Amino acid sequence: MVGNLFDNPMVLLIACCEVGFWVLLGAGLLARYVLRWRRVGAVLLVATPVVDVVLIVAAVLDIGRGAEATTAHALGAAYLGFSVAFGHSMVHWADQRVAHRFAGGPPPSRPPKRGPERVRHEWQEWRKCLLACSIGVAILALLSFVVGTPEHTETLWRDWIPKLGLVALVWFVIGPLWTMLDRRTT
Repeated sequence: MVGNLFDNPMVLLIACCEVGFWVLLGAGLLARYVLRWRRVGAVLLVATPVVDVVLIVAAVLDIGRGAEATTAHALGAAYLGFSVAFGHSMVHWADQRVAHRFAGGPPPSRPPKRGPERVRHEWQEWRKCLLACSIGVAILALLSFVVGTPEHTETLWRDWIPKLGLVALVWFVIGPLWTMLDRRTT
């Protein structure tokens, strides 16, 4: 099953982009805090969005040359949306922990456990989810109606745009709504 999954070049590219993000992040933090190469670390951390550019260019080229849209293209769009929306906070999260562990930085901040601060935090994270889903929908629309043809990309706009909407709805229910209704957090 795994062999068949990675036979699709887009799935392989998505996996490589995900690995590439974490490799650039790890190398950037290693250079910055362990090796004390501040500029090299900064360059590597700033380069993390390059993997997103590679992914979108590959999807546009693939669909543009007439390939039938697949779930891999849709996952690429979703990955890209979440990478853009959450990438900065993931880099910040990792940077705080490595700075604390290797460079004597302050203890990393943690999300509040309860109270109005927790509710605000959940709303903030849900807004990132909305941004991620919106970027994913925009990329799906781009691939479907600008780069490709609706006949070759039907799975993207018919199946995957509603799925991203469902992700945002579920995140809302288990995030901000649940937190507001939970008596322990108010």
